[in-house]
Amino acid sequence: MRICLLAQADESMIHQVYANIIGNAIKYTEKTTKAYIEVGALQKDGQIVYYVKDNGAGFDMQYAYKLFGVFQRLHGADEFEGTGVGLALTQRTVSHHGGKIWAEAEIDKGATFFFTR
Repeated sequence: MRICLLAQADESMIHQVYANIIGNAIKYTEKTTKAYIEVGALQKDGQIVYYVKDNGAGFDMQYAYKLFGVFQRLHGADEFEGTGVGLALTQRTVSHHGGKIWAEAEIDKGATFFFTR
């Protein structure tokens, strides 16, 4: 089944947002026996909230404030590759479009990244 989620945004920029968030979901589920990644949208308080959910490594929510900082990593480079700039760029793009981005997670139970336009 194919579902189309519509949004008004710069096409290349929104493509990069999804590439970063889905790329992270793939990266952080690679050590999961039965990886699961869900991409979708829901309506909340009269606006569309887009999300990417996985069942991967997750993270401790007490460090969520670090997620969108440049070169801030919640997992060691020896655990997962990356430079620590993808989510910072993603937040900048979402903010540029007037939206916001946030995440919810539990260690070893996955993460869900949400964003609005």
